[in-house]
Amino acid sequence: APPPRDGLQTRVAPLAIRKMRSGLVLACAAFAAIVSDALAFAPGAALPSLAGRVAPNNCLLGLDMMRHGNRKNKLALPADQRKALLRGLTTEIIRHGRITTTLARAKAVRGEVDRMIGLAKDGSLSSRRAALGWMYDKELVHSLFEAAPERYGTREGGYVRVLRTLNRQGDNAKMGVIELV
Repeated sequence: APPPRDGLQTRVAPLAIRKMRSGLVLACAAFAAIVSDALAFAPGAALPSLAGRVAPNNCLLGLDMMRHGNRKNKLALPADQRKALLRGLTTEIIRHGRITTTLARAKAVRGEVDRMIGLAKDGSLSSRRAALGWMYDKELVHSLFEAAPERYGTREGGYVRVLRTLNRQGDNAKMGVIELV
């Protein structure tokens, strides 16, 4: 166990962090140093009072965190444009059965098409409303809800396949064909 200390010792964040981060992060670092000092006392020693010292709200807001569990491809688009793109691609895949697009877009839209077909297999009113809220064509939603239960009744997911094709000639982007199974 470390030797007991007479009082709280606050540690200052390194200079690089102070230059890069805002004052909120420095406050978080100082609070973490105070708490670690309080926990570092020897067993049986009197703990210093932390009264009045409260961690700032959203203490880790300014820190760069890892993207654990965030598997969605952002497609180099803002959220509203990405959603519009995925809605349009989903509508066209279900309308035509097969489209050619970039491989990243095909992989990103695959889950949305699976979700629409799953909603159509369910067939409930709330599922129909969810599909109408996502797809752009109302008549296409109704035809999907009529055809999907008999076409995909025995299949448990995996309603689309993505195939690689030749790269695009202009910018050599990876291309793919996404089609309904």
